[in-house]
Amino acid sequence: MAALDAAGFDADVKVGVNQDLRKQVREMVAAKHPPSLEEMRSFVAAHHRRDRTADLNQYISFALTLNGPPDFPYRYKPNELPPEVGALAGLETIIANFYAEANVEELWKRVQPVYEQEIARYHEPVTKALLQVNGYLRNPTSGYLGRRFQIYIDVLAPPSQVQSRSFKDDYFVVVTPSAEPQTDQVRHAYLHYLLDPLALKFFLALSRIKGAAEYASAAPALKEAYKDDFTLLATECLIQAVESRLAPASQRQDMIDRDLREGYVLTPAFAEGLVEFEKQQLAMRMFYPDLMDLVDLRKEEKRLNSVHFAPAQRPEQKEAATPEPAPTGGEKLLQEAEQTMYRDKDLDKSREMYLRVLREQAPPRVHARAYYGLARIASLNRDPELAEKLFEKTVESSPDDETKSWAWLYLARLADASDRREEAVEHYRSAMSVAGAPAEVKKAAEKGIQEPFTRKQ
Repeated sequence: MAALDAAGFDADVKVGVNQDLRKQVREMVAAKHPPSLEEMRSFVAAHHRRDRTADLNQYISFALTLNGPPDFPYRYKPNELPPEVGALAGLETIIANFYAEANVEELWKRVQPVYEQEIARYHEPVTKALLQVNGYLRNPTSGYLGRRFQIYIDVLAPPSQVQSRSFKDDYFVVVTPSAEPQTDQVRHAYLHYLLDPLALKFFLALSRIKGAAEYASAAPALKEAYKDDFTLLATECLIQAVESRLAPASQRQDMIDRDLREGYVLTPAFAEGLVEFEKQQLAMRMFYPDLMDLVDLRKEEKRLNSVHFAPAQRPEQKEAATPEPAPTGGEKLLQEAEQTMYRDKDLDKSREMYLRVLREQAPPRVHARAYYGLARIASLNRDPELAEKLFEKTVESSPDDETKSWAWLYLARLADASDRREEAVEHYRSAMSVAGAPAEVKKAAEKGIQEPFTRKQ
């Protein structure tokens, strides 16, 4: 951040709680006349993004993938770096030169007390908030599944931001200066750290309630990312449900109602399930499948049919679009088969409907979805040989990217279950290589490459 600030990054921001310190650091850097500063200015200008948040995002991601001075090597393998970091290739060399030329080691010693003061301001409220979460979820505080949660407080960064990143087994939260400690946002990030892996670990249990996500698509205020990614939506709903249970009793229902109106359609169901969680002794990492089983889709359907979603906070002007035609033939039957599997849990009826889809004249992607549905039914019925054949048929049938990536992921896990590790790794890589693969597939495939999948995962 010292290099970026000296190079003019975010220079148009003239107010903020850290402006005096930023000015002081810029003056100290300028006094050193580092030759790399001009190269740094050119790099920042060439990689500038109009969106202020996106502009900062790329540099935070970059910083968190580096090991540190004096050479600033990457701590992850090239194929493990996020795309925005790859776009900044070469910056590590400029930063290493700047570090030496500006004598940042000495500069750090001069400003370190300011950082320590800010860290001290956060220490007690953040510690209390994280212990509260650990106590509620019954999570051991000595580490979680070999993963690490690290909070950085950067006093030089643009103010009032909380950003989180997840790289392999490391989860980072970067906090920038603000008038009051942003404790709630840090707690929210910590809940993601604890609950994100459970959505992947118990993806079959979670997929049973996927039918509720259809209602979220009608919520104008809900971000598109949640509409496109059910795992992301479900985890956010669970986090908000937990936050409601941690709030004073008088505020809980208002919080749940607000979240529901904004499109977080599973928050009420999860909040009710958490009442049952509180009555027993299992930790959330063990109770998670039971929590999913507590969701009554018929009950939620009635609840969601009566919801009046909140309007978008910033409505966007869009050109009038021609309404999509209602699905017919194979596509309509495919939707009914999916609903029968997820909502009614009637695997036999669902199987018959998928088979009927295959007998219909329909685009290849529709037939691929039918094979995919039959493969999941075979998997649920513990017939791995049939499931494997059907998943293979899925990827051979010109599926859409999402279906294709999920099929490769299932094939990888079936191979792992049969001790065919090399084949499993190849399938995981195939899943990650699909251009339109959802984020949860890529995360699960990355984890599968690192360690074999087991039923307990």
